[in-house]
Amino acid sequence: MDEGSLIAMKLAKCKTGKMIFARLVEGEDLLTGITQVAAKAKISAGFFFLIGTLRSAKLGFFHEGKYETIGMEQPLEIVSCLGNVSVKEGEVFAHAHVAVSDEKGRTFGGHVMPGCVIGVTGELVLIEALGIRLVREFDDKTKLSLLSFAKSTHRIKQKRSNAV
Repeated sequence: MDEGSLIAMKLAKCKTGKMIFARLVEGEDLLTGITQVAAKAKISAGFFFLIGTLRSAKLGFFHEGKYETIGMEQPLEIVSCLGNVSVKEGEVFAHAHVAVSDEKGRTFGGHVMPGCVIGVTGELVLIEALGIRLVREFDDKTKLSLLSFAKSTHRIKQKRSNAV
């Protein structure tokens, strides 16, 4: 990597805090479940990984300023699901990518969109990032809410929910 690349790169260091293990249940939306676990655990900065199954999936592929959605209405194995937790518009926000396989072992992947429905189970490991504020801020150039490490005064809105 040349020195010019380092100038454009943004990095931040932090320590890890608590580690949460959770099981998402059949019929639950994948993103909603991850977000609810993070909010209930009071984690607004962190990363996660998840394995399990999906009843159906909606994957996104970012192209020319918007997500194109790929729908899959079939049972799928979650080969890998990775992502991070941050704050977007004052609320806990989960951003994830997933690789899934069908009954023939064909693998598909993309951005996790709302509508990925848990099949039998979703086994989540969520790790808190301490001493850092991760905030998603809209970027006009890319039309995406990009991760920012800048100090922020954003507050997390707490949603009342008995589910998790």
